[in-house]
Amino acid sequence: MPAPSDQKLEAILARHAVATATLNGSPDPETFVALSRELAELEPVVGAILAYRQKADDLAGLEALLADPATDREMRGLAEEEKPGAAAACDEAASALNLLLLPRDAADEKSAILEVRAGTGGDEAALFAGDLFRMYARYAEQNGWRVEVMSESEGTSGGLKEVVASIEGRGVFARLKFESGVHRVQRVPATEASGRIHTSAATVAVLPEAEEVDVAIDESDLKIDRMRAQGAGGQHVNKTESAVRITHMPTGIVVFVQEERSQHKNRARGMALLRAKLYDRERSAKDAARAADRRSQVGSGDRSERIRTYNFPQGRVTDHRINLTLYKLEEVLAGTALDEVVDALVTEHQAELLAAEGMT
Repeated sequence: MPAPSDQKLEAILARHAVATATLNGSPDPETFVALSRELAELEPVVGAILAYRQKADDLAGLEALLADPATDREMRGLAEEEKPGAAAACDEAASALNLLLLPRDAADEKSAILEVRAGTGGDEAALFAGDLFRMYARYAEQNGWRVEVMSESEGTSGGLKEVVASIEGRGVFARLKFESGVHRVQRVPATEASGRIHTSAATVAVLPEAEEVDVAIDESDLKIDRMRAQGAGGQHVNKTESAVRITHMPTGIVVFVQEERSQHKNRARGMALLRAKLYDRERSAKDAARAADRRSQVGSGDRSERIRTYNFPQGRVTDHRINLTLYKLEEVLAGTALDEVVDALVTEHQAELLAAEGMT
């Protein structure tokens, strides 16, 4: 693994020193917050630089001993014995450092908005959409993230026609962003007497949750409609106009939220969802402009693309982007083995970034 240039590493160390000194000099609150965030990102990189340089120094010391004619036989033998391990440790430290130096997705540390919608397949697609949402909810729980349903519509025979939820926690988007796309299921429906396998689909979209500083929304661009909530809910649904539909007129984006009994809370959630959609729209436009015709399949977020198949008769899950197959269907849907898929996608994405940076 090629090592990063000393010039680049020195620039990072210098910036870390300046930021640290400024932070210790009692800056104004806004600067304090900005520098604290920057240092939180820089410190792992600085630690990796120091670790890499230590390993490189260790290797250089052994090579110097071997190159010196005055080195005695015993010392030379020890150096030759230690050199392969030192070279491997140096290469490993360089690899870890290169990963930290890859271009960062500014949204990786953000919470996320998850949307799951039933696709082709009627009632079976709605049941599958419900399965997927439960998978993500369990996965979130295992990671200590908080899930709040913003809007949902049940299927006629169970499951979910669609559900929108916020998943709050650090690094949620980094772990879930590769889930966007078409998920396909192959199984025998409970109502299928002949045992024939049906294929259904659901669409998943994962959007980084945007803060007000990320997206500026002009209130005059909004059309806000208030209406009665739909579906089960008893007297509250029948009597109270608490549901909120927000239309962003310049883009035509529409969001609908009805889960809360308070119109005020539904409006706040609706605005959060709208910000996420506008932020995602802006990110997608920038990604398309940067990547032009060579956009990577992994991480493209193309929601029309079939990304994964869940085959119940064979108990397998296949991610088509990286040709990964796991015979752990139940564990994946339970959320316990989803990390195996996510880790493989992240590793593939990092490999592509390293190749693009000329680091492989």
